[in-house]
Amino acid sequence: MLISLNALKRYVKIPDSLSTEDLMKLIGSRLVEVEGTESLAEKYQNIYVAKVVSCTDIPDTHLHLCEVDAGPLNQEFGKLENGLIQVVCGAPNVRAGLSVVWLAPGAIVPTTYGTENFQLSVRKLRGYESYGMIAGADELGFGTDHKYIAELAPDLAEPGTPIIEALDLDDLIIDIENKSLTHRPDTFGLIGFAREVAGILGQPFKNPAIFDGDLATQSDFIRSNPNNTSDIKSPVIEIQDQLLCPRYSCVIVDQTQLKFDQDSADFGRTLTQDGVLLYKSGMRPVSPIVDATNLTMLETGQPLHAFDYDKFIAIGGTDSPKIIVRAAREGEKITLIDDTEIELNPNDIVITSNDIPVALAGAMGGKNTEIDTNTKRILIESATFSLYNLRKTQMAHGIFSEAITRFTKGQPIFGTVPALKSCLEKLGTKDTSNLIFADCLAQSPAQQIIKLDLNDLNQTLGSNFTLEQVKQTLASVGFMVDILSDNQSLNVTTPLWRTDIHIKEDLYEEVGRLNGFDNIPQTLPLRSFKGSPKNQLFALKSEIRNILSDQQGANELLTYSFVSQNLQQKVGEDIADSYEISNSISPELQCFRQSITPSLLEKVYENQKAGYKDFILYEMNQVAKRSFGFLADQTPKLESHLSICLEGDFYRIKELCLALGARLGLEFKFVEYQEQQYPYFEPLHSVRIQLGQEMIGCLGEVKHSVLKKLKLKEVSALELNLESLLNAPRILRGTQKISRFPSVSRDLTVKTPDTVSYATLEQEIARALAQDSLIHTLEPVSIYRPSENDTTRNCSFHLSFASTVKTMSADEISAIMKQIEQNITALGAEII
Repeated sequence: MLISLNALKRYVKIPDSLSTEDLMKLIGSRLVEVEGTESLAEKYQNIYVAKVVSCTDIPDTHLHLCEVDAGPLNQEFGKLENGLIQVVCGAPNVRAGLSVVWLAPGAIVPTTYGTENFQLSVRKLRGYESYGMIAGADELGFGTDHKYIAELAPDLAEPGTPIIEALDLDDLIIDIENKSLTHRPDTFGLIGFAREVAGILGQPFKNPAIFDGDLATQSDFIRSNPNNTSDIKSPVIEIQDQLLCPRYSCVIVDQTQLKFDQDSADFGRTLTQDGVLLYKSGMRPVSPIVDATNLTMLETGQPLHAFDYDKFIAIGGTDSPKIIVRAAREGEKITLIDDTEIELNPNDIVITSNDIPVALAGAMGGKNTEIDTNTKRILIESATFSLYNLRKTQMAHGIFSEAITRFTKGQPIFGTVPALKSCLEKLGTKDTSNLIFADCLAQSPAQQIIKLDLNDLNQTLGSNFTLEQVKQTLASVGFMVDILSDNQSLNVTTPLWRTDIHIKEDLYEEVGRLNGFDNIPQTLPLRSFKGSPKNQLFALKSEIRNILSDQQGANELLTYSFVSQNLQQKVGEDIADSYEISNSISPELQCFRQSITPSLLEKVYENQKAGYKDFILYEMNQVAKRSFGFLADQTPKLESHLSICLEGDFYRIKELCLALGARLGLEFKFVEYQEQQYPYFEPLHSVRIQLGQEMIGCLGEVKHSVLKKLKLKEVSALELNLESLLNAPRILRGTQKISRFPSVSRDLTVKTPDTVSYATLEQEIARALAQDSLIHTLEPVSIYRPSENDTTRNCSFHLSFASTVKTMSADEISAIMKQIEQNITALGAEII
């Protein structure tokens, strides 16, 4: 946002003793970030107002020989017998009697200032000496049309007046960082910004006359005038959803009531102070009516839009106009003023004439009601719209105008009518007795009364403000403040334009900010220095991070806690069990995720696509489901989960899980996969993870159907609840026994019924080897099923064991193998 310092000074007095540099520092530290400043006066030196006295064509050229009156400058540059200045000009609109902008010899063309610095001189053109040049608006930095020279109103200034003075160019342009004012829509207009500067400077601020009367309803201004003799029928306004449009105000103005000629052909070439102010603010003049609405927006922060009222009525097809504000319907289309046809969606808000769209609310008007040279009656709209819908409109259609920028900050409801007042003044219609107004207040502006305790304020800020200081500080920016009888507290009523103030801490911030946080004495806190209790979950995460990253070579990720419904559908999660985000920052981030694994699977795809292999990804974060229920304060219950994804099969993820459990001193058990909490796991190649008597998660291979939808190769994953690990008893890891005696190796293949799980079979073999003086390893080799209809399967193991005290005899080895056979026979299995 660009702000003219001269325009700002119309509303607030800047002390002469305060330098511009110090003012920028104050604004930067107490209001908003200043990205930079630009001094305009340096660019417009040796440039003056002049009058073309005579203009004759130079034969066989498009050039004109002009005699120019530049007032006192004639004495220095007027070499003609009549004392005037000779200038050669090629513009088709140059003519005798015209007031123009003359660049004297030695002047630098403003658009080249700071780059090539093109300096003018006395030079011959077609044999005629030309002293400087008559400038076009583009050469001055006020337009793009190079064909015509800029014209000035005859009464703007006397010849010889520096253009800096005539067009108010001795100015400083302040470049404001918009994002730092996102919560302050009131400061997106000169009045609101000036009010804040006055508060910073400790000055009282007087609101302009447009704020007189009942600000909340403006009932004294919006009325049916009994003296009105117009045949125009007052339009009926219907707001279908007050959340989309809290207020819609409008006025109908006849062309004959305006102070200017709307179809003036030279309007676009005539420079005025108002037009230059638009350029200073990053905009451009369009037409007198549009300029009046834009200047009003710059002044008040409230955008307006003007319709051709006769076109508006014709589109509705009735003499009884009805303005309907509603959500757009799926598939509706509208052609905008810039000739772009867009397809609307239900997030868009439209203004309609008897239900036919004529404008994309808050963004751009429709081509079908555009003002042109034939316009006779004008409908000026001033309304407030849902900032959330307009943010979606902005992104969906790529519209980033000055108006929608302000609307997406959340314009105050009260501001629609003051903006109409200001616009009517700029249009020269101060007498409103014959105007037709219409207003629909669907949602009343809200003011809050907040009690403020002085001791609490000072203790919070570390300050020593008095009641009078607090009252003066808040009153300077429009708060109504009453000191209560206890002389220790105040009642503060928020102004209608401060929609960001809700609690007492907001007021504390106001007092500290306006007086300068850097002016608060720096003191050490009086409270004792005591360490906070150790966060057990944080410590557990650090421990897991060390194991996975440092020991297993895994890569930790941090992905968004929000996912798309499309991803949830692909992995089989129940969308109805998700919390949907009301104002998601992206269509791809609609829901709070139910588990972390789907987010990691998307990252597995990116790594596999990039050609990486044999990697491990993991993340520790929060998840939520509706089925989790609520906490005591009625906020959704969250769980902290760990998810691991890697390339490989069931056995690899199981091995990693066992390694993690061993390092943590936790004994994980694996039981049959029965539930559908994690629907993306392949049931036949997955297990539940049990710790003690609690099921804490699942691991296994990802379903082939999910892999196909996400374009993945073989992937296995693990997801478990970290909070379940916090209070679990840890097993102290001791030293591992080794043997210096020969070990015995055997390969076993066991035929077992389908009803016996692999885990049960493995446990029985290990039980036979559980002897104090015996160490062993048991490794699975394969599982084989002769046919799909077979009720048995063959499980192969590689077994290795040794005694820690002696070399084992053949009889001792046979006894161990016989014990293994007895154990598995009890299960209905046999060694083959």
